[in-house]
Amino acid sequence: MALPIDTTSEESQKIKEKIKQRRTQMLVHSCLYYELNENIVDDATWQKWADELRDLQKEHPLLCQLEFFDEAFARWDGSTGHHLPLRDPWVMNRATQLLEAKEKGYGSWL
Repeated sequence: MALPIDTTSEESQKIKEKIKQRRTQMLVHSCLYYELNENIVDDATWQKWADELRDLQKEHPLLCQLEFFDEAFARWDGSTGHHLPLRDPWVMNRATQLLEAKEKGYGSWL
């Protein structure tokens, strides 16, 4: 029998933060690609992030309830971001902001 996991520990919080970061990247960069016809990161980078998210969610299913697009990522396999809620206002806003920052030459825009 598996031991219960402390979802509030520092390690668990770091894993949750990484899951949220990768979800954000998948949403925003998929929105850029599929909705705005832009590509800021190369396919290899996107796939690396997608695979990491898939692995994190598979290894830590109890830490995936973040109230941050949980349903959209419930069956995430890392193969595509086409099915994600790319027209969600929050996602579209973040994608637009990122694109504007890149075009203006502001620091790190990934």
